[in-house]
Amino acid sequence: MQLRSFSSTSVRGHHKGSPTRQVPLAKNRGALKVAAVAAVDAPTKVEMSEVVMWNGDRRIQTQVLPIAADTVSIRSLDWDRDRFDIEFGLENGTTYNSYIIYGDKTALVDASHEKFHDLYLRTLKKQLDAAGRKIDYIIVSHTEPDHSGLIPAVLDMYPDAVVAGSKVCIQFLKGLTHRPFTEMAVKGGDKIDLGQGHLLEFVMAPNLHWPDTMFSYDHGTGIMYTCDAFGMHYCGEDPFDVDVKAIMPHYRFYYDCLMKPNAKSVTTALRKVKDLPYNTIANGHGPILRFNVPELVGDYGKWSAAINKGTTSVAVLYASDYGFSDRLSQTLARGVTKAGVQTEMVDVMSVDPQELVAVVGRSKGVILMSPPSTSTEAKTSIAAMLSAIKPKTKVIVAESYGGKDEPVDTLLSSLVDVGAEVAVEPLRVKDLPQQALYQGFEEAGTDLAQSLTAKEVIAKKKAAMCPDVAKAIARISSGLYVVTAAHNNARSAMIASWVSQASFEPLGLTIAVAKDRAIESLMQVGDSFVLNALGEDNYNDMLKHFLKRFAPGADRFEGVEWFPASNNCPVLQQAIAYMECKVVSRLETPDHWITYCEVVDGKVMDTQTRTAVHRRKIGNYY
Repeated sequence: MQLRSFSSTSVRGHHKGSPTRQVPLAKNRGALKVAAVAAVDAPTKVEMSEVVMWNGDRRIQTQVLPIAADTVSIRSLDWDRDRFDIEFGLENGTTYNSYIIYGDKTALVDASHEKFHDLYLRTLKKQLDAAGRKIDYIIVSHTEPDHSGLIPAVLDMYPDAVVAGSKVCIQFLKGLTHRPFTEMAVKGGDKIDLGQGHLLEFVMAPNLHWPDTMFSYDHGTGIMYTCDAFGMHYCGEDPFDVDVKAIMPHYRFYYDCLMKPNAKSVTTALRKVKDLPYNTIANGHGPILRFNVPELVGDYGKWSAAINKGTTSVAVLYASDYGFSDRLSQTLARGVTKAGVQTEMVDVMSVDPQELVAVVGRSKGVILMSPPSTSTEAKTSIAAMLSAIKPKTKVIVAESYGGKDEPVDTLLSSLVDVGAEVAVEPLRVKDLPQQALYQGFEEAGTDLAQSLTAKEVIAKKKAAMCPDVAKAIARISSGLYVVTAAHNNARSAMIASWVSQASFEPLGLTIAVAKDRAIESLMQVGDSFVLNALGEDNYNDMLKHFLKRFAPGADRFEGVEWFPASNNCPVLQQAIAYMECKVVSRLETPDHWITYCEVVDGKVMDTQTRTAVHRRKIGNYY
């Protein structure tokens, strides 16, 4: 990626010929009531800071531009970040978006990551000094460090600023700042009048994706500030959603990782804002949404409705702002939702006991992250959970690695005493979580979900097609392969038969990957893997090994001879040929991802043996 060094340039709001998905707004007013007052085709002045090297080899930079009347965005561009919270692989870096609103009073909406300390604060001060302003209000959408990490430093510069956030947000922020500040805990429907028409209205949006999250809507410009919601990890100089084709895989992946486990909360938030005539989504990560708002917001509704249709749900109980409870619980929840089961995220540190009783009572599974043993609130929540859980409810208990965890064995024993069934042995965290541990947690969530829906899934497959059609489809033969993938210290593999060449130039193929496969998380756009072809005379051992059910986090290559390809993914010694591949795009079907990849390299290791052929008797199963 080539960066220009300049102080300012002009970017058009919309590029001719760009592949947008804009829909005439008149057709969407009934559903989303989206107005088009901020989107303009006039050139927008964009100021770019110098590029600064962080940690030796990572480029960071700030970008400043007006996005509406009296409204400026400061985007912190993290060009080279390749992981987010370890388990979240990034292909195009990310951004941390912050906003200044100038009325009679001046408001700052969110800040930036600590790594941007000097760069962001210098940019912020330059903008405020040029306008002859100081900060009167700091609007904190939520307290995750990548958005609020610099709030203490901003308060040092503007100590008289009033900090506004949800009640839970203010509580978290006190622990982050370790200093007194003027606070304003707001509720849904509360407003702050900045003057000159900028009336900010607050909408509580808990669990998107933290319990303290809120949206802020400016009645003067039609901009809705949503922080993590409707964002994506995608860094580029274009500040808006102009090239929707390029950003869509990142938008969907972000939803799947962070919002899908909170699908019910997404649906609730969309219902709360449906009557607000927003025209622009000022998110916290990635391009600001301006040109494709109806469809991109609609996608959230469509995707969440699909997961909410299920009758099976799992309650995920975690302790916010404690150890790795937030991150690990999200990972477990993502594993659950991969198998088509909905989740309800519950913070045991702040939930109302009656609400907790209702959630646990309607759940067929419960995941409990170990809370701090010193928390009175957590003890109250645990007691409420134990009173509400039904016999034979399947449970998982996991450590949070917070230093004061309630012992998982004690928690599990309490659950068993009230009739719960252990779905997976307690998940323990012995060291700082790495990617392999996150992978194991995700697999545990998927195992739980599959155990809850096994009978239903089998019944659906049997009813999916009439016997004659099922037998006819089974006449489609295919080869037998093992797909292997690796990233950092995480590795996975699966048997694949739905494989087909898809293009000559570039040389490409497709692989169908079930949505609940463990390896699916390592086969996102931009990821690399190896396709190992099995021989017709010696495939049984590999087939039996990789078809067996592995415990969450188990090493699938134990006892298997392999060597690393140039992309570091395993090549099986027993394979007759292998191909090194890179994922280019993915097409979603109801139960699989059709993964299109380019073949980068390959080799035939046994020239005498043909590829094993897979023939089925019926098309309802693999």
